Amino acid sequence: MTKMLQHQRQMSESMALGIVLTLAGGFQDAYSYNCRGAVFANAQTGNIVLLGQNLANGNWQRALHYLFPLIAFISGVYITEWVREFYKNYKKVHWRQIILIIEIVMLFIAGLLPQSLNTLSNVLMSFACAMQVNSFRKFKGIPCATTMCIGNMRSATEMLCKYHITKNPEMKKKSLHYYFIILIFGIGAALGSIFTNQIGNHAIWISAFLMFIGFIMMFVK
Repeated sequence: MTKMLQHQRQMSESMALGIVLTLAGGFQDAYSYNCRGAVFANAQTGNIVLLGQNLANGNWQRALHYLFPLIAFISGVYITEWVREFYKNYKKVHWRQIILIIEIVMLFIAGLLPQSLNTLSNVLMSFACAMQVNSFRKFKGIPCATTMCIGNMRSATEMLCKYHITKNPEMKKKSLHYYFIILIFGIGAALGSIFTNQIGNHAIWISAFLMFIGFIMMFVK
């Protein structure tokens, strides 16, 4: 059993799982922006800017449109820490798999909601995003985000510069790792845009399916 949990920890930080979750992350951002009222499920910086802008213009109702996803994101991080604490020694599944199941359920519900409930849909997606970004922080031993790009972009360029200065091939390897993850996120966003335009509200279920694949992968050595 200990060996099985060790394999699950290794898989939870594998590049293969990172690719799947990053595709899902990019997909969610494109879906929430194109289908759910121009709100970013993952990029909370954008939501803070739009919240401040609407507050400054006195658009109180519109401001709530961006406030609720922010609160949901904070709550998602908070709940994740409790899940980690209570299930970190759970024998049957890894605690990160529990996080993925919660995310899948939330995204499935989000896809059922009509356009009149866009705010609730965005709340569910932001909560799920927070759980993912707080649970899957490292791939192949390198800190990395699967739901946003700005931190990855900074790290990629930092490592590239260090490679040019030191000629250390490890810095080049890490830089390419980050740029590759950014590329995968962009592909996920492109797929999110395409399928959202074709399917509409239910398109987010594709992201949920990607997470289900990730869940299954964590059972594999």
